[in-house]
This record gives sequence, C-alpha cells and structure tokens, in this order.
Amino acid sequence: MNKFLFKQIDNTGLTLFRIVFGLLITLEAFGAIATGWVKRVLVDPEFTFNFIGFDFLQNIQGPGMYVYFALMGIFGIGVMLGYKYRMSMFAYAFLWTGAYFMQKTSYNNHYYLMVLLCWLMVFLPANKRYSFDVKFKPSFKKISMPQWCKWMVILQVLIVFTYGSVAKWYPDWINGTAPSMFMKSKSNYWLIGGLLQESWTHYVIAYFGIIFDLLIIPMLLWKPTRLLGFYMSLFFHLFNSIVFQVGIFPYMSIAFALFFFTSETIQKRFRLKEEIYKGQEVIIPKYKNILIVCSAFFFMFQIGLPLRHWAINDDVLWTEEGHRMSWRMMLRSKSGTLTIYIVNKETGGKVVYDYRNQLSKKQSRSLSKKPDLIWQL
Repeated sequence: MNKFLFKQIDNTGLTLFRIVFGLLITLEAFGAIATGWVKRVLVDPEFTFNFIGFDFLQNIQGPGMYVYFALMGIFGIGVMLGYKYRMSMFAYAFLWTGAYFMQKTSYNNHYYLMVLLCWLMVFLPANKRYSFDVKFKPSFKKISMPQWCKWMVILQVLIVFTYGSVAKWYPDWINGTAPSMFMKSKSNYWLIGGLLQESWTHYVIAYFGIIFDLLIIPMLLWKPTRLLGFYMSLFFHLFNSIVFQVGIFPYMSIAFALFFFTSETIQKRFRLKEEIYKGQEVIIPKYKNILIVCSAFFFMFQIGLPLRHWAINDDVLWTEEGHRMSWRMMLRSKSGTLTIYIVNKETGGKVVYDYRNQLSKKQSRSLSKKPDLIWQL
C-alpha cells in the first residue's frame, strides 16, 4: 500500500491539467456573467431556492453577485498561471461551493463535479512546474509527485462515469424514449438535425451512452485500448458539447486524459522538452495516516451518496429525492402544473397564491416538478 500510494512519479500530467482546469473554471466564472446566467439565476429573482440546510447562503443583493463571480474568475486565472496557487485554488473552491449551495433551480451535474475537483486540487501539488510560483521561486520546482495524487482524480472520475452508466439502466433510457425526448428540440440543427430525429439514432445514443460511461476509464487505464478510448472520449464529449451545450464539462472530461497517458507521450504531443522523472523513490510522509483515513472516508462517501435513493420510498425519477449529487445525467424530462391555495383556518375560505409574481419563469417551471422546492416556498 505504501509503495503504491507514495511512489514518486512524473508530474507533467497534473501540472498541465492545472493549466487547462484553471482556464476552464475561469471561463465558467466570467462566462456566467457574460451569458446572463448570474443575472437570471442570482440577481433578478426575489427568492432563491438554496439547498436545504444552507439557508445562511443567500445571494448578494445589487451588483454584489457580479463582483462575486468576477473574483472567482480572477482566482481562476491564478490557478491557470500557477500564481499563489494554493490560495487561488482555495479561494475559488470556497466561492464556487458557496455559489453551488445557494441555489438549485439551475442545476447541472458538472457544477457539483467542479466542487469536488476544486477541493481535490487544493491538496494536489499542481504548481510545481509551468507556474509563476516556480518562476518567482525556482527552488520550488519539482518534477515528481506521489502516485496518490494521480489516483485521487482517476477514482473520482471513475465514480462519476460508472454511476452515470448505472443510472441509465432503466426502461425509458434503454428503449430510446428518453433520448428521443431530448432530440425533439434539435431538429433545426444544421446538417445533423434530421439525423437526430431518427429512431435508430436514439437507440445508438442510448446504448453508446451506457457502454461509454461504463468502459471509458478502464479503456484509458489499459494501454492497448488507451488511444481508442481517447478518440471515443473526443467524439462523445464534443458531440455532447455541440448537441446539448453543457458548458465546460465536455472539455474538462477530455482533459482528464492527461492522467492516463505517460509523461513521455504528453510531452511529445505538446512539444515540451522538460525533464521527465524516471526514479523509483518511495517517500512516505508524516501525514500518511491522515491522508489514508481522510481519503477512505471521502471515497466511501462518494460511493455511498448516489445510492441513498434506495433507502427512500418510491422512484427517484418521480420523487426527485436522491437525484442531485448522484451523477444521474440526462435521464428524464418533466413538465407539470401547480396551484397553491392560501387557506384561512378560521373561516375556511381560500384564495389562489400566484407564485409567478415572486418567482422567475425558470423557478416557476422547476417548482411544479420538484417537491422540495414546493416545501421550501
């Protein structure tokens, strides 16, 4: 165990991933402002649906949320450049976690994945080269890292994609119903719009999605299938980006390949001429026991959390209980209507409460489909 976790390996993949990850989270923060997401979700609404138990996290009134996301963008640049990396990564992780839990009307699985990855990256030595921290302090440079750094990210990604596959093992996905619903609005897409309406396309999407999510990490881990897995990953994630516009997630997923290819291959492809660590040192740190215990609890939690819906009565696809933070991606589409009455307990009289006067259009649509939002209102 000690040899596996603490054997020193080359850190080219991690340090390059930091640059890509930093760029993506910077685009996420500034993009949220530029596309109007911050305005629609956090500025305009009079009322926000925070995660239950996080009532203390409320959006900042006025232009405060723009400043909030602009600060995140600045810290993202710090991560990308490796400038005061630990502080920049911690600050971004802290602010992004707050933004995630302060509202749930606009929910996306990659928002939660970003929370997890940001906190993981806080503890990884991702600034040991290709960074301003090294430029300003050359003695800080290091070309190796403990092997556990790589496996922390790989295990997290394995959990995400495995549960993403398992969640699709249900009738409406397997018989193509769910993919067909998602494709109805894509008929106007140039060149591929008509193709996306074909029933056989829906079956291909359904079964390819199941197989890809289940096998992509093992394929990337096994050298004979690694290159094929990478090309499959490129196709799958670029297709999702084009068809579903799911933000930075496809590009972040492609960047995970940096943890699977050898440093020699990576440096050759990026035309780098940095020294590659080829030693066999095993350096066991003083924090070994803390690392093992904390990592064990973290991954047990990550494995157990998506299974919680089995302890809750009724179907998660209907009740929504256990849906979030469970990697249940692109599984169903819902619509509904809701009427709320205010009842006078003394007279028995009742009047209709028009929640649309207080909520945004997106909040109103979500309210009719998600019981926890109704309870919170």
